[in-house]
Amino acid sequence: MQALSSPGSLLTILGAALTVIGSIAYATDSPNISLAGVFYGVPVLLGGLALKSSELPPAERLTPAAELRELRERPESEPLRKLLKDVTRWRYGQKAHLESSLEALKLWNDDAPPELLSVAERAAGGGYGLVLHFRCHGVPAERWQAKQERLGRFFGPDLHAELRLVSPGELELSLLPGADATGPSAHPLPSPS
Repeated sequence: MQALSSPGSLLTILGAALTVIGSIAYATDSPNISLAGVFYGVPVLLGGLALKSSELPPAERLTPAAELRELRERPESEPLRKLLKDVTRWRYGQKAHLESSLEALKLWNDDAPPELLSVAERAAGGGYGLVLHFRCHGVPAERWQAKQERLGRFFGPDLHAELRLVSPGELELSLLPGADATGPSAHPLPSPS
């Protein structure tokens, strides 16, 4: 159902409907409807198909929007709120969510980029945090662990990152409030249970 509600799908359906109505009107000698249908329908259909070809669906949101609303709306939660909004919307012309961020962090592989599968919100230490579930593809977990200390600072002030290996090739990145002076980066990446 989510794929049908994308902007690309809606434009494609609208363009197809206008084109069909215009074609039927042309065949039945109704020139007023046929001109509008064909002249507007074909470009809208082509625009919708162009969007569909470069479409990146939103990451699955595991936490209902009503939960943790109070924590999410706090001023100190703004960086994570923006991140959540960014990864839970339709994107166009990108290979993966957070593409530019992961490139800047050197956690990118052009041939097999990391894929954000889901995002969950989390209350942690009286603050607001996010848990991002990635399929790593061409970026090994060791490279993520080497960047762990920088990950928290990159996404917002006073955040620290925790990494957990979910399965071979998949990991969870938790962005949590309250940066640690010692930092979690000294600890090895926990293996899946």
